[in-house]
Amino acid sequence: MPRMTAARAAVEILKREGVTNAFGVPGAAINPFYKALKESGGVDHTLARHVEGASHMAEGYTRAKAGNIGVCIGTSGPAGTDMITGLYSAIGDSIPILCITGQAPTDKLHKEDFQAVDIASIAKPVAKKATTVLEAAQVPGVFAEAFHLMRSGRPGPVLIDLPIDVQLTEIEFDPETYEPLPVYKPAATRAQIEKAIKFLVESERPLIIAGGGIINADATDLLVEFAEITNTPVVPTLMGWGAIPDDHELNAGMVGQQTGHRYGNATFLESDFVLGIGNRWANRHTGYKLDVYREGRKFVHVDVEPTQIGKIFAPDYGITSDAKAALQLFVEVAKELKAKGELPDRSAWVASHLERKATLQRRTHFDNIPIKPQRVYEEMNKAFGRDARYVSTIGLSQIAAAQMLHVYKPRHWINCGQAGPLGWTIPAALGAAKADPETPVVALSGDYDFQFLIEELAVGAQHKIPYVHVLVNNAYLGLIRQAQIALDINFEVNLEFENINAPELGVYGVDHIKVAEGLGCKAVRVTDPSQLGEALEHAKKLAEEHQVPVVVEAILERITNIAMSKTADISDVTEFEEIATEPGHAPTAILPLKA
Repeated sequence: MPRMTAARAAVEILKREGVTNAFGVPGAAINPFYKALKESGGVDHTLARHVEGASHMAEGYTRAKAGNIGVCIGTSGPAGTDMITGLYSAIGDSIPILCITGQAPTDKLHKEDFQAVDIASIAKPVAKKATTVLEAAQVPGVFAEAFHLMRSGRPGPVLIDLPIDVQLTEIEFDPETYEPLPVYKPAATRAQIEKAIKFLVESERPLIIAGGGIINADATDLLVEFAEITNTPVVPTLMGWGAIPDDHELNAGMVGQQTGHRYGNATFLESDFVLGIGNRWANRHTGYKLDVYREGRKFVHVDVEPTQIGKIFAPDYGITSDAKAALQLFVEVAKELKAKGELPDRSAWVASHLERKATLQRRTHFDNIPIKPQRVYEEMNKAFGRDARYVSTIGLSQIAAAQMLHVYKPRHWINCGQAGPLGWTIPAALGAAKADPETPVVALSGDYDFQFLIEELAVGAQHKIPYVHVLVNNAYLGLIRQAQIALDINFEVNLEFENINAPELGVYGVDHIKVAEGLGCKAVRVTDPSQLGEALEHAKKLAEEHQVPVVVEAILERITNIAMSKTADISDVTEFEEIATEPGHAPTAILPLKA
């Protein structure tokens, strides 16, 4: 039997589980693992500047391509605690990432050794499993189990903590005969799907809610096929955006108290039956007024996680199933019903949703200086087209993007939906670009998100990872300021100051151009909306030429209130800005505006 260190065995298992890339920061307690990584070869490593950044890179890497599992690596103590936000973000959105940490020697764990912390206990609430491995011979089993857990049922992250003496201990392990453990996915039965479809057939105005679970299951083609067979409009959630192209006739727009479309909310409120697949009824979608969301309609909920059924509200019928397994049966049964002529005619319902889509639009075309943010998204639609992969975290910038950008393909909107940590965007964009260099990545940040992990731009410069980062700068915590309106305060949300080194910025403070250039990237500042299109095209060329991240900073008006509900009610969304009343107000709308 071959003998090798436990660290080397772990690396060999990574490769046999399909890992080709890892993100991390070495340190004394994880150096034996890094030695094995170097000597084994086959896993490309990207050196992060911050371990939290490495965890978000792993997330972006997983989210960008079906089958990927991002790996992040750090040393003992603070490296593990830095990863907690990445674990939280991953478990909230059902994203499998593997976090590997070093640890003090096993005989020092109870002695408050330098950088020794019980990271497994800290991580347990935000991981499918977190283990400190105390016996070297258990390392192969712990790693095999980790991949099994990450891929089975509801996907999610795992943390493995490796004491340095465990890493260095030699064990018997044969990589050539290693086999991954079987993956378990619950699957719907034919009888369950037939009962669910009965609800749909008996309804008059049905909708399908397409959640992120459909994208995780790589089942978007099946979703579109099922929608087309039954002629049922589809509402993607924020995590499911891209499951059906925005310009598909059956895409009814998004619903929500913040990230909903006017026409999406209006169509939902007209519906009488909702089939949710791979979604979790998040409050940004439903609003907090569940009586409004539920009134007058029946619900069927399909989810891979059994405890998700009934967590937010009790559906009329629930099915525990992987989205792909369920949709395969939905398609099969729907085809049979169609062949027998037993599917109702939905043409009038589809026509009514298309009428709303063509009339209930928000205005994007403004020529104001300073720039209104709506114009930025209009120009992004023009510049980046159908092929861009957008990456964004939280804030008014992301909410406005969900209302105004267009997404046409699965995994082309990468967003941390549940946790929403500021600083997520830069490292996640780097991870996504690393996963799929052929697809152009466009990141979107407000100024505060951009500043949280700004040092990770240097990772893109060092490792030649090009992408375009659109930075909308109003020197404000815009979403928090807007949330404070109800409390009649405007407190500690101002980022403005006069930068003594950049007086030309006025009160906009941080000179993001100099910072980005100092980190080895290219950057462009725009103050006139008529120059946005040219700047975005120039940024694409700079990224291609120099193979580094390129920042396009748009200097916005200080205050813009983006449409959202003041009462957390999807029937009561306030439109703070002018709505579109003529086609020129929304020139990149999915459908030409019917005035």
